[in-house]
Amino acid sequence: MIELKEILYKVILNSVVGSTSVPVNNIDFDSRNISLNDVFIAIPGTLVDGHKYIDKAIEQGAIAVICEQLPKKFINGVTYVQVESSSQALAVMASNFYGIPSENLKLVGITGTNGKTTVATLLYELFKKAGYKVGLLSTVKILVDRNEYKATHTTPDSLTINRYLKQMNEEGVEFCFMEVSSHGIHQNRTEGLYFEGGIFTNLSHDHLDYHKSFAEYRDVKKSFFDKLPPQAFALINVDDKNGLIMVQNTKARKYTYALKTYADYKAQILENQFGGLLLKLNDSEVWARLIGSFNAYNLVAIYGAAELLGLEKEEILRLISELESVSGRFQYLVSDEKITVIIDYAHTPDALQNVLETVNSIRTNNEEVITVVGCGGDRDKTKRSKMGKIASSLSTKVVFTSDNPRNEVPEKIIKEIEKGVEPQNFKKTMSIVDRKQAIKTACQLANPNDIILIAGKGHETYQEIKGERFEFNDFKIAREFLKQLQK
Repeated sequence: MIELKEILYKVILNSVVGSTSVPVNNIDFDSRNISLNDVFIAIPGTLVDGHKYIDKAIEQGAIAVICEQLPKKFINGVTYVQVESSSQALAVMASNFYGIPSENLKLVGITGTNGKTTVATLLYELFKKAGYKVGLLSTVKILVDRNEYKATHTTPDSLTINRYLKQMNEEGVEFCFMEVSSHGIHQNRTEGLYFEGGIFTNLSHDHLDYHKSFAEYRDVKKSFFDKLPPQAFALINVDDKNGLIMVQNTKARKYTYALKTYADYKAQILENQFGGLLLKLNDSEVWARLIGSFNAYNLVAIYGAAELLGLEKEEILRLISELESVSGRFQYLVSDEKITVIIDYAHTPDALQNVLETVNSIRTNNEEVITVVGCGGDRDKTKRSKMGKIASSLSTKVVFTSDNPRNEVPEKIIKEIEKGVEPQNFKKTMSIVDRKQAIKTACQLANPNDIILIAGKGHETYQEIKGERFEFNDFKIAREFLKQLQK
């Protein structure tokens, strides 16, 4: 059994009351999970302050309490450790508790507004095809080699991360690719982890409900690169104006990728069609099954990262040609009537614009582009009108609908989206609150060769309404309606 002093290694301590030479059974930040000889970490969260549950944790058998504010009275036999940041302490302690598992594999973090899931997942697939045991920590799922687990957050809590990394160690995993969200960085979930490299995809309008300003959002992302060790690599998109800002203070080895400017890893689109992309990556041509300029960025990032991790160039190109699109990321199906339906997670103005510009660059202009889109409730409200403007200006018809309204009124969200529609585009739009009915209407409006984009939810298999999750899958629903139209 591990002792408290061992799991406090590298934690910034303010004061200690009691002994740290006590054996510890487990650690947790949820008082409901505490039992005999466990350590309770009291975290001041946005909704609940863990300090309120110190007494409850002790009643349930906690041997030690980690907190930012010491309680007014101490219980005999319980050790109290005051720290500067409970969330930071949790992350470092979780790593120590599980034997610092990130040191025993090559962990690569991917951060940015768009493309994190695609880059992380395709790197997992590429290294798997290359014959390695690989791990994945993503929005969509967690993979320990071939074993799949459900993901609940873009960046899981520190205990979950280290528990899965430990499992990866036990399974002999050599590489792990991890989405690193701004929330995860800000809440110190990546502290105590040893990264082999970091990838920056891009930065655009998102999560301003949480970060309050774009500058804060950018600086949180930057802090991930600030903490990379000298032996790690930092691979950044220099076509994004924030790319070089990310690595201003990093100690890591700097590498760049781009489509438009000079970079260490350069991509050029030679052909772009619904069947895929013909790319020139540095001085080699490769055919990929993915679509659009945003995927060209994802692929050149993957190419660069794979080479930095030691794969041979010829092998990387061969493996890239075998990769397929990630669930809910420009995932498409074509009906017998030649109606193309595209399902995409695009839930930011930038992502929506990228997808619609890709569709418009491929189509012949004889087809209609019918977009179904909404915005999530309890999230950044400032992006809603922007998404309304983009959808209505880049589509021939638009159906505004509900996304995950959560605790907001769907009609109100739709009204805020509609505010962005310019007068000349009013006639293109309609609003149908029920998302299933909105998808059905888009399918009924479509003629042969038309393109339907269903944006915002992508891989999600639920709709969240007033705290409840209801089964909802854009891809399945669209496929079912198209089948009905064929009868």
